[in-house]
Amino acid sequence: MHFVFEKMDVVIIKYNAGNVVSVSNALNRLGIEPVLSDDPERIRKADRVIFPGVGEASTAMNYLKQRKLDLLMPALTQPFLGICLGLQLMCRYSEENQTPCMGIFDADVKRFPATDKVPHMGWNKIQCTDSPLLKHIDEDGYVYFVHSYYAEVCDQTIATSDYIVPFSAGLHKNNFYAIQGHPEKSGNTGRQLLQNFLNLS
Repeated sequence: MHFVFEKMDVVIIKYNAGNVVSVSNALNRLGIEPVLSDDPERIRKADRVIFPGVGEASTAMNYLKQRKLDLLMPALTQPFLGICLGLQLMCRYSEENQTPCMGIFDADVKRFPATDKVPHMGWNKIQCTDSPLLKHIDEDGYVYFVHSYYAEVCDQTIATSDYIVPFSAGLHKNNFYAIQGHPEKSGNTGRQLLQNFLNLS
């Protein structure tokens, strides 16, 4: 399958929070050679910005604050995609080590109650709304998840899933999009989601 994204400038934000290689590989399969950077000017110039992460909220936020990326990111105007921990840090607050986050989305991040196995790990169904990020994705598509914390359902929720409690599997506000699952590990569904993100105007 061939996609015409070769000239698109995509930056993956560097902040020492996991899964960068797998996200880069997923973009490579779509014809993109992303750049990994924590340089504000480089990030501002990008056509698309991706903010992935697997890690711990307070450590990641401290890294962002040291480089003032916590102030830069909410001011960006190009299409922006947060993945997993990236989604959580785009919310107001995380219960993980009582961490204030960036507040792009009007939701708090909570720990799953210990009434079932935590973390939530593996494939789970997402219920999609009519969002450009979710175009051509089955209404009950499956995405791969690995997380112990979840974003509440709020007015900016564009997809939900359910594990112990319902949670935001996707969020959208203005140019900011986020997905709790891992599109880079979600087969055809994840490939379609990344392609949709690259196609956003």
